[in-house]
Amino acid sequence: MTEPWPLWPSVLALAGAVIIIIFAGSRLARAADEIADRTGIGEAVAGAVFLGAVTSLPGIVTTATGALAGDAAFALANPIGGIALQTVWLAIADLVYRRANLEHAAASLENILQAIVLIALMALPVIAFATPDLQIGWIHPVTILIPVFYLYGLHLVRRVHEEPMWRPIRTSETREDEGGPVRTQSLVRLWGTLASLGLVVAVTGWVIGQAGLSVVAATGWSSGITGFTLTTAITSLPELIVLIAAIRMGALTLGVANIIGGNVFDVLTLSVADSFYLEGTIYSAAGAVSLVLLGGTLLITAVLGAGLVMRDRQGIGFEGIAIPALYAGTIALAVSAL
Repeated sequence: MTEPWPLWPSVLALAGAVIIIIFAGSRLARAADEIADRTGIGEAVAGAVFLGAVTSLPGIVTTATGALAGDAAFALANPIGGIALQTVWLAIADLVYRRANLEHAAASLENILQAIVLIALMALPVIAFATPDLQIGWIHPVTILIPVFYLYGLHLVRRVHEEPMWRPIRTSETREDEGGPVRTQSLVRLWGTLASLGLVVAVTGWVIGQAGLSVVAATGWSSGITGFTLTTAITSLPELIVLIAAIRMGALTLGVANIIGGNVFDVLTLSVADSFYLEGTIYSAAGAVSLVLLGGTLLITAVLGAGLVMRDRQGIGFEGIAIPALYAGTIALAVSAL
């Protein structure tokens, strides 16, 4: 493992990572929106698969860094915290999109199904926490099942996009997936842009992970709480930047799918955490605080799913109030459990 950095260089590294992520985020949104239009795959699928994967890269690398360093609580808290905080971003985005409730305007069966898939995927680590001694090599069997369930979930989302069995009621505030203006940039160059930005945010993720672990070492803070709050706030910035950029472009479905799809992808990061933690299953070492964080995040996701179904027409909706409150309550409960 690399030696921890001093405190102030770590803080400066985290600040620099913020700047880089902000720079890359808006460009990611434009590239993904044009790819969705040019390929015909739709904003929901593009946001879930391409944006979800690329914007999750900082969190993946941060998690792998923490797991290799042997810090189980930090490695698990980062992806779980990413799911929770990125859902909070939707409440913030409701304030940006003042015309109507964002979940109402971006009505999409694919997004609802992804929220259900996300809840199912997060149920698997709960089982792993309850059976920490089950192992295949040094990993838990759930680590293998999570990618399998994820791929099947993507298959279901694609089927829903191609052959939907029902559609949300269209209102005057509903914004459907519509093609944008035709641009001259080649599709190959668009894919290259997406890949290049992905590389930038991935390298940034390593910096965030190393700096976050160094902050823990220098301050003595709880690694689980630090991973759930500080480093997660930075690794989740691409989702926030992309979400706001998509809203400003009018690509509401793309923006919401980026958040939910990124959250689904973040569950895959739990498999990364267990795979890179070489001292046994990560669930046997993470501690009770990680289970508290996971339970709170499950509840936050359930409230989001309810908001997508209920579709309050105006304002931030009940989910816009409940989600930040549940996030704050989860942190408070985790701190009290230390």
